[in-house]
Amino acid sequence: MAELRLLPRRVEEFASPAFWERFFRERGERVFEWYGGWKELRAPLGRYLRLRDSILVVGCGNSELSEQLYDEGYEDIISVDISELVVKQMQERSACLRPKMTYMVMDVLQMDFPDMCFQVVLDKGTLDALLTDAEESSLSRAERMFSEIGRVLQFGGRYLCVSLAQGHVLKAAVEHFYQKGWMVRIHQVSSNEARTSEGEFALPVFVYVMTKIRPVTGSSLCILELCAEAQDKPARFNSTQQLIEAVKERQQYGLLRNQLSRNPTAGTISLDLCNEETSQVRYSLHVVHNPTVKVSHDNQFAIFIIPQGRETEWLFGTEEGRKQLAASAGFWRLVTVGLHRDQQYEDMGTIQAELSKKVMELAPPGLPAQQQVPFLSVGGDIGIRTIRHRATSPCSGEYVIEDVKGDDACYFRRLIFLSNRNVIQSEARLSSRTSHKGNKKHKKKKNTVSSCQIEPTSVSASPSIDKSYLCCAHHRAMVAGLCLLKNPECLREAQIHVLVIGLGGGSLPLFIHDYFLQCCIDVVEIDPAMLEVATHWFGFFPGDRLKVHIADGLAYVASLATKAASYDAVMFDVDSKDSTLGMSCPPPAFVEKSFLQKVRCLLKKEGIFILNLVCRDSLLRDDVLATLKEIFPLLYTHKIEGEVNEILFCQQQTRHKRPPVELRDTAEVLEKALRQPGQAWDSTYILADVLEAVKLV
Repeated sequence: MAELRLLPRRVEEFASPAFWERFFRERGERVFEWYGGWKELRAPLGRYLRLRDSILVVGCGNSELSEQLYDEGYEDIISVDISELVVKQMQERSACLRPKMTYMVMDVLQMDFPDMCFQVVLDKGTLDALLTDAEESSLSRAERMFSEIGRVLQFGGRYLCVSLAQGHVLKAAVEHFYQKGWMVRIHQVSSNEARTSEGEFALPVFVYVMTKIRPVTGSSLCILELCAEAQDKPARFNSTQQLIEAVKERQQYGLLRNQLSRNPTAGTISLDLCNEETSQVRYSLHVVHNPTVKVSHDNQFAIFIIPQGRETEWLFGTEEGRKQLAASAGFWRLVTVGLHRDQQYEDMGTIQAELSKKVMELAPPGLPAQQQVPFLSVGGDIGIRTIRHRATSPCSGEYVIEDVKGDDACYFRRLIFLSNRNVIQSEARLSSRTSHKGNKKHKKKKNTVSSCQIEPTSVSASPSIDKSYLCCAHHRAMVAGLCLLKNPECLREAQIHVLVIGLGGGSLPLFIHDYFLQCCIDVVEIDPAMLEVATHWFGFFPGDRLKVHIADGLAYVASLATKAASYDAVMFDVDSKDSTLGMSCPPPAFVEKSFLQKVRCLLKKEGIFILNLVCRDSLLRDDVLATLKEIFPLLYTHKIEGEVNEILFCQQQTRHKRPPVELRDTAEVLEKALRQPGQAWDSTYILADVLEAVKLV
């Protein structure tokens, strides 16, 4: 408990001489090393120190760094601190052993040295202690410190600052010296070295190298660079923001490594790696463990590259799926790597070369240095992703239409809202006539795949859609649920009326239109941009039996509720724009009791309400089911395997209750009616199998 009393009651006390007097008095003779000593910092600092340099150490405290530098041959050193007590301690400690060493009591905000009298100003933790927050008073102190350092440094001199690079500290330092025309370079200290006298830091330690350049009229030599761990050549940036983001990425990486070292089998740990030139996310890493595997040198560690476009699949896009992937792969630690749209990737070899250094930092401790770590993928393929169209909707935000390569060399067209980029809003399979060429700007290489070319929006998409194929499992289940209507064997020719809330790409209403020949469908879509997307890119077309109403689904249902019941089926397939909710489909207002009563009013007595529910909150799900059960006494639920989606089939008449096992027979009758000579039918779509897991609530 004595150590806790050394901490200040307020962060402002770090700038107080009285605090530091108390700190060193209570600590006594024990050395306190902020961020390590010369041994830990030799690699980055030694590159910028010469034996003949005149060195000023600011805020020296009782650190041994000045003494260690002196013992290395750097004898022209003056160390200053605001604490009289610590300066006296250091003078006494070095009086005999280091006769040329100088210690002085001085405030770094107002130093007594003449202009341009030092080649190096060395700061280990002083800036971090002084700039405790982003308040105006703290920033003002930092500016005074920077001005004093700039004043006492000669042209060509270096300000070497050892720091944890907290966001506000990093921003203040980088922007100040960059605006002054100095060269700015930041080094990350090796994680094997960075530590205090009290133990290892969770955050990585950095060294700012600010070099004072003589101004040249009409010319700017401003340079912004970052040297990451074990990196020979520094990365250069075009703006201070890019440099700051790159440092933040290294900090996140350091935290991830620290988590892994402290708790190797913790839950899934995630990290984004950015493109150094654009600061856009280039790779998304997830570290997963399989604690059941018997560990050996050959199965400790592997990297799995997720093919482009497949990051949304359950196996790759969910924590449960990634755990299953790790178990199937047979490795104790597996790092999955997601590839991002708007980034270009040549081939597996190029990705491996780009990632090798960074992912090896995530290797389990004890892995032999020369151990070859396998890079895995699906068939060794990094996939193909071609962006066909990009736009922004006032309702849905920015979205893209992209074509991706799936299993068995099939291609799929997808609608993705970038606000929820790992969720497929709509999907359709493309026919074999569709061309999928790589980026023509690149020469073809063996196994080379280029990605994310932007195609002209004038390219017609309608002829390329396979309308007989329902990609989404929940759409298949919703269509299969129509077998709950009366006389399923007659549904193909029956004059039924269906209301669908939510258009998306239009695959669901279009399939019903094509296979239920007398069915009339009303589709309600709040976003007019989605109608254009559906017609231009997904082969959707309105007609006499398929009408689209641009309206709010809530208002549309309310406007019809007072009229006579007219629908045989009402389907909800509408997502929520609020990502903070535990239920992403539908929006909560669509499952409120008062609104569901209006839905019931729209249905004929033997009609069916079919709801696509996507809810990760078990308590919220139970509430939704209880409300539905109150409005619709007959309720079936179908949980889609490997997905969060759950399809609910709701009816008013309990006398039509059928045990789930009987639904298979009913579904077979409906499928037989829908399969007709001369009309394509997807052989993988077996309605009876889709309804096999249906349960009565």
